[in-house]
Order: sequence, then C-alpha cells, then structure tokens
Amino acid sequence: MNGSRIAAVGHYQPAEVLTNEELARRVDTSDEWIRSRVGIRTRRIAGPEEPVDALAAQAAAKALAAAGLLPDEIDLIVVATSTAIDRSPNMAARVAARLGVPEPATLDLNVVCAGFPHALATADHAIRAGSATRALVIGADKMSEVTDWSDRTTCVLVGDGAGAVVVEAAPEGEEPGVGPVLWGSVPEMGNAVRIEGSPPVFAQEGQSVYRWATTRLPPIARTVCERAGLTPEELAGVVLHQANLRIIEPVAERIGAVNAVVARDVVDSGNTSAASIPLALSKLVERREIAPGAPVLLFGFGGNLSYAGLVIRCP
Repeated sequence: MNGSRIAAVGHYQPAEVLTNEELARRVDTSDEWIRSRVGIRTRRIAGPEEPVDALAAQAAAKALAAAGLLPDEIDLIVVATSTAIDRSPNMAARVAARLGVPEPATLDLNVVCAGFPHALATADHAIRAGSATRALVIGADKMSEVTDWSDRTTCVLVGDGAGAVVVEAAPEGEEPGVGPVLWGSVPEMGNAVRIEGSPPVFAQEGQSVYRWATTRLPPIARTVCERAGLTPEELAGVVLHQANLRIIEPVAERIGAVNAVVARDVVDSGNTSAASIPLALSKLVERREIAPGAPVLLFGFGGNLSYAGLVIRCP
C-alpha cells in the first residue's frame, strides 16, 4: 500500500481554566514556583459531566468536520488514553456511539503520554495493510480525575483535553504523509511514571524522568528523522509531549531542529498526557504556524518510560 496521510485535525478543551494563583490557594505553591520549574501558567479542568469519551468525541467531531467527512466514512477508531475508568465499553466504542459511526473497529491504547504516536502508527499500519481505509485517531485524557490535589509536585502539572486526527490512505503517486515509527521503552524504569491504586492516582519520579528525557531522547528523535529521509534542520515543526517546558526546550534544541516551530502548549494547557501532542498540533494548524505539507516531528514519551516518534506532513 502507498501509506497514509493526516487529512484534518481537531481539538477540544473544557471551559474551566485553573490558574497558578488558584492552585496556590489549595496547596503550598506559587505562580513563580510553578513557572520556574515547569513553565505552566494555566490548565483546563473537565467537570463531572465530561468523561474521557466526551472530550474525545468533541475533538473527533471537529476533525471530521474539518475533513468534510460523515461518520459513516470512518472504519477504524483508535483512542489513546490512560484515564478511562471503566474497562468496557472502551472509549473508542463510546466515541463511535456518540458520533454515530456505524460499524468501525474500535481500539483503546494505553501507552500513557506516548499514546498518541503509538495510536497514529497503529492506524497507519492498518491502512497500509488494507484492513482500514479511513481512521479517527484520538488522544484524550482527564488527568484531573487521577490527581492527588494535595500533592504540589503533581497537581501543578495536569490538565484535561483531547486532540484528534483523520488518517486516510495517501493517493496513488503521492508521498505518504505519515512516516515510519520508532518506538520502544525502558522497562526497568517503568515505575518512574505511574497511575495506579484503587482509586488510581498519578505519581512520578520527576528528576529521573527529566534526566532520562533530556539525555536519551534527542538521539532517538534524530533517528526518527533519518527513517523519514530528512535531517532535523529540514523540520518545519516539533511537537513533543507537553510534559514540562524545562524538558521540551532543551530536547528540541538538542535534536537540532533549528528552523522548526516548537510547540509550547504546555504553558496554557498543562500536561494532558495522551492528548498533548494532537492538541498542540491542532492549535499550530489552526493558527497556520506551519505550512500544509511541511514536515513535523511528533514525539511522545512518559509512562512505562515508553517513547514513540514519527514525522508527519502537516495537513
């Protein structure tokens, strides 16, 4: 098969904005402390009436509308999430029901913060193999529901939201718009980022993650570019998992993407886990900061100490 491309993007965030000043009234922190350590100034928080599948469906509906497609033109839905509380129905099936997609294959992937590029690669592989023709790929997380709001080391980080893309077969003769994926993990460091327990609670070893991300990830990201047949200098955009501005900026610099627009959505949205990459990408496209067809590196990392990266052509 000729491969796939991203036809359209969409995103959704809840209306409630939680500022650093408001957090400082709940826990021992301050706006200066948060900005200096993670670069975040606001985040969005979903209410009880907005479960993960509702966030995902809102973003997916916008991506469908941007692509000019009807729900019955989708035959695969893949949702990357780590905050689905129920085991069944999965989030993808619930999104299909909300949107009225008649008979899609429905998959959830839990690779935490690296979930979206894993999900995108999975949809690309399905299209290349001929088992799907057009897919909705969604990253959605409601981190506020798994957060200990008395723990200032984690509660300052998180936000809620969703981002989605429509992936379809690339026309014959057209260069594929989704490049080969490079993915992997570091199992011995898997406990560095956790959402576990009953009820589940988010926790992490922040310094271990910071050291690993800033030292190990840049050479892996450069290999992703090599597999896509380009150099980091040729990238027009870099969308890393929006974990922490103190990770995003040095990693982007060490990749060598000197001409790229670097997504910094973490400043306004916080860490939205699997939602962060498609959310940030959708905003860059919406603001027309990257030209259609230009190469963009998507690179996720985090829970399980998993990572996944690929180069896409901007829709």
